[in-house]
Amino acid sequence: MSKQKRIVILGAAESGVGAAILALKQGYDVFVSDAGRIADVYRHQLSQRRILFEEGHHTWSLIGNADEIIKSPGIPDKAEIMQKIIAQGTPVISEIEFAGRYTNAKKICITGTNGKTTTTLLTYHVLSKAGLNVGLAGNVGKSFAWQVAEENFDHYVIELSSFQLDNMYSFKADIGILLNITPDHLDRYEYKLQNYVDAKFRILQNQTAADAFIYCADDSLISDEIQKRKPLAQCYPFSIQKEEGMSAYVKDNQIQLNIQNNLFTMSIFELALQGKHNLYNSMAAGVAARILDIRKEVIRDSFADFRNAEHRMEFVNTVHGIEFINDSKATNVNSAWFALESMQKPVVWILGGIDKGNDYSMLFDLVKEKVRAIVCLGTDNKKIHDAFGSIIKDIVDADSAQEAVAQAYKLGKKGDVVLLSPCCASFDLFKNYEDRGRQFKAAVRSL
Repeated sequence: MSKQKRIVILGAAESGVGAAILALKQGYDVFVSDAGRIADVYRHQLSQRRILFEEGHHTWSLIGNADEIIKSPGIPDKAEIMQKIIAQGTPVISEIEFAGRYTNAKKICITGTNGKTTTTLLTYHVLSKAGLNVGLAGNVGKSFAWQVAEENFDHYVIELSSFQLDNMYSFKADIGILLNITPDHLDRYEYKLQNYVDAKFRILQNQTAADAFIYCADDSLISDEIQKRKPLAQCYPFSIQKEEGMSAYVKDNQIQLNIQNNLFTMSIFELALQGKHNLYNSMAAGVAARILDIRKEVIRDSFADFRNAEHRMEFVNTVHGIEFINDSKATNVNSAWFALESMQKPVVWILGGIDKGNDYSMLFDLVKEKVRAIVCLGTDNKKIHDAFGSIIKDIVDADSAQEAVAQAYKLGKKGDVVLLSPCCASFDLFKNYEDRGRQFKAAVRSL
């Protein structure tokens, strides 16, 4: 009788616990190890299924004997435990790769530096409204592996980060969407942009002529790579700058989706999601929906009544004529560029946190045009002062969300927008971007 295959899972949050549940169901010898404290909700899930786990440390004698490792996307390869695993040559995969082995559902997979979550949620909204039996997974929703273990969906809409794509090998997207590529997380990619680009383009792996690849033709990095790679999948480019050869484009303030010479049009002013960046997101979701032959009326209704996720250009309140918007998820320069670009009123801009090697120069023209004042929210704001000090007269510092909101309110005038779009990671003052966004909203509501 063959020996039971041993799978060790590193990380015991949503993705790791989901992988453990699926591995148990598939008959593996399962062990879960987390270097930190496991949240009560996940500890309970493991305990009730009698899945062995440890927390607060990694025990090599219990990990080094694995036939395969499933690791959390948040664990970098340079972590000590990963260095030992890599040196030993044990195969390392992601939860998404593992779950993909056990489902025949159609997978719509979305990646890109910015707009992934919005596009994933919008695509899921359209498919749900069309009555498809669909799951939401990846960076949003419930763990893909957990759903494969306990649900029976015909379709999955999956948001994929570069970290997840890094450890995916046999997995295939039936419909792959690549929204954009701008420098981000370069610390995980030896500070080489091409390494990050290569990670994003893993969305193409294993695709055949029967599959679909939807991409932004206005992104020069993507266009250049496509020329080099020549995807096997059927390509569906979208653009707001050109029409010829596009599957989706904008003409006379109308989104136009042209799939197999069947045209769908909708006024951009009817879209629930406003701003140039959201035109791209809507086109990508719309093309995926038309490839799946979802009716035009369903797409129209879904685009009109969609509500975006928390912390993404989220309207909070208007106080004495000053509007407050929470875009705490904007943790890089490109995200903040899109947020500022969509503003139609003078902006008091709250930004700052842990700088990820930001180059603020791409924002200079927008800041000159749109920003009235800046509030720096971080422990070290020198780089922001240096970047914008010659452009903006009013730049002040704050070391809490409450202080930042109070300063912004004081600097603002009736008809202004206070925009939290930080450009930076949140870990200097907050647990994460959600904590930052919620503290911002609480401060606004206490004005």
